[in-house]
Formats: sequence, C-alpha cells, structure tokens
Amino acid sequence: MTTLEALDVAFSPNPLVQFLHKPAKDFTKADLMKYIAAKGIKMINFRYIGGDGKLKTLNFVITGREQLDSLLSCGERVDGSSLFSYIDANSSDLYVVPRYKTAFLNPFAAIPTLDILCAYFDKDGNPLASAPENVMMKAHKNLQESTGYSLDVMGELEYYVISQKQEFYPAVDQKGYHESEPFAKFEQIRKECMEAIARSGGLIKYAHSEVGNFTTDDDYYYEQNEIEFNPTDIEDAADQLTIAKWIIRMVGNKHGVNISFAPKITVGKAGSGLHIHMKLHKDGKTATIENGRLSDAAKKAIAGILDITPALTAFGNTNPTSYLRLVPHQEAPTNICWGDRNRSVLIRVPLGWIGVSDMIKKANPAYDDELRDFSDRQTFEFRCPDGSANIHLLLAGLVIGVNHGLEMENALEMAEKLYVNVNIFHEEHKDKLAQLDALPLSCYESGECLLKLRSHFEKNEIFSPKHIDGIVKSLMAYEDKGLSEKLYGKNHEIKKLVDKYLHQM
Repeated sequence: MTTLEALDVAFSPNPLVQFLHKPAKDFTKADLMKYIAAKGIKMINFRYIGGDGKLKTLNFVITGREQLDSLLSCGERVDGSSLFSYIDANSSDLYVVPRYKTAFLNPFAAIPTLDILCAYFDKDGNPLASAPENVMMKAHKNLQESTGYSLDVMGELEYYVISQKQEFYPAVDQKGYHESEPFAKFEQIRKECMEAIARSGGLIKYAHSEVGNFTTDDDYYYEQNEIEFNPTDIEDAADQLTIAKWIIRMVGNKHGVNISFAPKITVGKAGSGLHIHMKLHKDGKTATIENGRLSDAAKKAIAGILDITPALTAFGNTNPTSYLRLVPHQEAPTNICWGDRNRSVLIRVPLGWIGVSDMIKKANPAYDDELRDFSDRQTFEFRCPDGSANIHLLLAGLVIGVNHGLEMENALEMAEKLYVNVNIFHEEHKDKLAQLDALPLSCYESGECLLKLRSHFEKNEIFSPKHIDGIVKSLMAYEDKGLSEKLYGKNHEIKKLVDKYLHQM
C-alpha cells in the first residue's frame, strides 16, 4: 500500500476499510468473512441493477461458515426474465456474483447486515452482455483500447424533499440555493444521507440546498437538495450513484418525508437534474487540460457527445416528465451546444482552478505551504440527464460519445461551430438560438433519435440490436409526442402526470 493509500484508509468513513486496513478495491473473500465473524453480521443482501435501472435485493441469513463461503464464492441464481424484458422465460436463469469491493454495512437494517453489489453472468459463466453494468464496462474498455484514453465521471444528484407545510421561517420561493437552517428545513436529513453514503463508499464532494422550494395549495412543502460526488473510475461512480439514490429514499422514509428524483414537480419551479461531469485521462495523467487550457482531446470528446446527444436522452431522460424540465429559463438545456461557465448550454465547462493557485495565500497572508496547481480538477459537464436516467446505460452512452469524438475527423471544427459564450435564452441572442439543433421534446422523439443513431451504440457490440429495440419500444410506448404542448396551461393535468411518475426513477 502506498503512503497516499494508507492516508485514504486512515481517513475513510467506511467501517470495512477501517477494520481491514485496506482500500475497498483490495477486499477479498477472506476479508469479508473476517469482518462478518468479528462484527457479528447475521445477514447478507445481494444488490443488482434491473433492466429498469432500479436496485434489486436478494436476502440471505448466514447459517454457517460453509454456506457463507459458498455464497461469496459462486453467488446465486435469479430469474432474468423478471429482471430484463428482453430475456425469454424459457431460458431465463442468470447468475448474480458478488463484487467484493462494493461491500458495505447496511445503515438501516435492524439485524446486522452486509450489502454487496453483484455482477450478472449467463449460463456459460460469461458476463451478461446486455446487463447495464456490463454494457458500460464494454464501452469503457473499447474507449481505452481504441484511443488510449479513459474517463472518470461523477454526478450531481438533485432531489426534492416533500413534507407537510412548514410554518416557521418560510423560505423565499425559488431562492433556496445554498440556504441555511432554519430557512432550509431539511439540512439534517441531507447530512444524515451524506454520512450513510460516505460509510457505504460514496466519494462525496459536498451537498447543499438547491434553488427549488415552494408550498402548494394543498399545504405540501417542497424543498430541493443536491449531493455532488467527486470524479472517480466509471464503475465506482455508477455504483455510488445507485446506492446513494437508495440511501436518500431510505433516510426520507425513516423521517416520514417523501423523496423524489422526478425531473419536474410543477410548472415554473426548478426541476431536478442529474448532471454528469467527466475528466479525460491518458497514461495516468489528466488529458482534460493542456498548457493551461481545455485540451483538443476534451474538445473532441465534447463534439462527439454533442453529435449523438439526441439519442443519449433515451438513457438519461426516460419518462414524459423529463421533457417538462428541458425548457428555457429553468437552468436546463434545450439546444445542442457547449460553452464555458454557461448554464444555458448542454455541455458546460465550469471554473477549473486554472492559473489561480495563489488564491489561498491572498485569503490567508500567513499561508506558508507550497502553492499547488489544482487545474487537474477541471471537468466538462453534461446537463440534460435527470433522475429518471438508467445510470449505467447513460454513462455507457457518454463514453461512446467521447470515443466517437476522439475518432471523428472534423471534431474540432464541430466543437468550434457549437461553442456558445452567451445566454441563448436572452431575446438579443434569439438568432444564435435559431442556428442550434434542439433536444428531443418527448420520450417518443427520443426513441426516434436512438433509432436513427443506433449504429454508434451497436458498434463493437456494445449494445445489442435487441437491446436498442427494447429501449425504443419502451420510450415510444408512452405515446407522448407533442405532450408538452397539449399540457400547456393545464396545471391539474401536469400534476396528475408528475404524480404518476413521482417514483418511477
């Protein structure tokens, strides 16, 4: 173990890391059995992602050493046809096999319980090609092999807490950004979520109250919050977002409040997104920044994502309320473009600590440590996905876009053409807005776009044709083409739609 890894272990809030004195990536079967015996763990939960993108659970009570050893060595069987719509019932058995590095102490179980995320395998013992996590890993492996680049990612997880009307210290409507208690009501719930996520292995950057807050006519109070993560390996990033959504809901349930990741709650109020930040690496070094500027490789990656974005909504915006959020003046994108520090664009390059290493000394004149360059923190941010996203398939699609851009001959020209440094929603820039392609306006249109661009996703057998057909069929089944226009001004109908999909994602 390196010195840095030893420090990471020392500061880790994960009780398994602390007990075993090693990072989670190095956990073994023997390590888990040692922890289970020492801590009196009575049960095991296998967790895995279904075709609907939701976390599934299989419970085991520990009855002996041999049973535990067998469970951790070979996993268990499950019915694949009940988990994935495209698997036939006449040959549906799948294996779920535990991935040791994902083990965490369940923070809610009354009986001491260890939870472990699992990978799917088919009847021949091969990774199930169509399983969400395997699609994502195939895409990333293809990127690494074909370009030499790898991608770290992280998500900004926005959600609403819904409760009875709060009488005291009323917050100002739509002014909740970074608000403090007592005007923000659910900071303690947010902090409890943060602690539980961190103990499960989540790499949290920070959390805060978000813009959205309002009280409805039926005396329900809605408060928006956000938990943001640090960039990490793409597999770990997907794992922690999946677990975090489950933990946030569980904490809300514990406190008697409703939690929703719905992209839109009501008209005129801030919607909830799932912004994805990305960082390119090559040869163990950041490739996002070069000579103090956004690298050509990053610009090519951005161009590649923009080129296939209409189809990416099929993975990142998967129910009809997604398209109620993607409207002007709500800090949500509507058109395909990118820019620096610009929240009206689809891909934003946020501030990145380039050339500002002396800020800490200006704020603290007595600072005597060596000034460091933090420009390797620079990311680029994809802003249209929301809580309805199938996280693994969305990340797979983004990796495919990055790969496409790095291999596209005219990528830099496209990046220059689609660069925007103004707020495209301001009236004086309407001509610029008119030059930009728009995002799909419904699930149905998103499905149509995926059909048109499917060759990018089926290339190198990352997605199978049957898988793409299934996703398109699900999207078109909503029959929501033109729905936003039909619902315009009909707030009661919009509420019915939102309530229908409040917990679908």
